[in-house]
Amino acid sequence: MNGVLVIDKPAGMTSHDVVSRVRRLLDERSVGHLGTLDPMATGVLPLVLGRLTRLAQFYNDAEKVYHGQIRLGFATDTYDAEGEPAGEAKKVQVTLEQVREVAGRFRGEIEQMPPPFSAKKIQGVPAYKLARKKQEVKLEPVRVEVKEFEILAVEGELASFRARVSSGTYMRSVAHEMGQQLGVGAHLASLRRTGVGEFTEADCRTLEQLQAAAATDDAEELMIHPRRILPAFPSVTADDTNANRIRHGMPVNLPELSRARLVKVFAGQAELIAIASRVAGTLFHPKVVLVG
Repeated sequence: MNGVLVIDKPAGMTSHDVVSRVRRLLDERSVGHLGTLDPMATGVLPLVLGRLTRLAQFYNDAEKVYHGQIRLGFATDTYDAEGEPAGEAKKVQVTLEQVREVAGRFRGEIEQMPPPFSAKKIQGVPAYKLARKKQEVKLEPVRVEVKEFEILAVEGELASFRARVSSGTYMRSVAHEMGQQLGVGAHLASLRRTGVGEFTEADCRTLEQLQAAAATDDAEELMIHPRRILPAFPSVTADDTNANRIRHGMPVNLPELSRARLVKVFAGQAELIAIASRVAGTLFHPKVVLVG
């Protein structure tokens, strides 16, 4: 089964748990996801299936959109609600304006320290494995971009937010550092991802919906239409001769696309057969072949 499926990840499951469940439901070994979500987090988890797993490379830099809540008053060792408190709880007396002022410091390109409980590797070992063993975790700051970060409301100890960020940004770290700057400590209380690249909550299907569809062999109806994938790349429908050449990894001339760098090549309306890159002029070479 080849396609893109967007799952609404439930809380309590890892992204790998979701992938494993989908593999079993669809009896498809080749399944990958386009961006990890922490077990606590919910929301948009795009999966690529079958030969379309080859498209994952084009989503390495896909931006993410989140909604969530930051709890002020104490930090945790994991920077989220699943961790142990780090230090004494403090009384919270902050205004919406104060929290928004601090949030503004995180907008733009920033140097961010990943959480110690993260999948970042230290000499080949995931940081969270060292942190669980109480071993020293030495991580390097990473340059990320917080494109939008809006504090929607502050009610007691909870600050609600919406954020649009570059790939690799940890909202847990943003919450932790905001707590430090406010002087009261903080951690990420809840997180829902509402967008990854072109995929949104409107595209989401639950695991229960997938299970029901798989039982009646209707799972393909839950997939994203191929024409919606990678909207930044122009599309072209190849004639039979060019489609055959592309299927065999051979270059083709696409006169209608003289300036595009990468293009989606279709055979018919819905069969995405390749991503092709421009060699020169209107000559394109298949970069990723998605058939055969």
